[in-house]
Amino acid sequence: MSIDINCIAVIGKQNNPLYIKNYSSSHPDLKYHYIAHTAIDVIEERVLNNPKLTDAYLGLLYAMEDLAVYGFMTNTRVKIILVIAVTDNVIKDADIKAIFTKVHSAYVSHVCNPFHNLDQDFVASKRFSNAVDHIGQQNSRATIDV
Repeated sequence: MSIDINCIAVIGKQNNPLYIKNYSSSHPDLKYHYIAHTAIDVIEERVLNNPKLTDAYLGLLYAMEDLAVYGFMTNTRVKIILVIAVTDNVIKDADIKAIFTKVHSAYVSHVCNPFHNLDQDFVASKRFSNAVDHIGQQNSRATIDV
């Protein structure tokens, strides 16, 4: 399955952007900051309306122009947002979940580092950045290997 990833964002439990990476050359970084913040509103609304939500995967949050926005929320209320380009191909939830699982694993590895500062406003780890870049570039216009 070919998925064109435009952006991967990690949003903290206080709704502060921890990490936003743009993989698109057609849209500016500011657009993805806007998309991430509007996705937070949709995520908060879904969580409020369904307090017994057990699955971390929130599915398609909304579509905007030529982009589809998917969401994932961890037990610690950290949100992962995936923005993909809308194409004629069918995108399976299993493929999106696999990407979220990989990003979540990279984030967990980052947070479990004993030298990680919990009060940090953003993720400054090169290892985390490289892991997310690998996920984004591996899945952007390529075949997903699960």
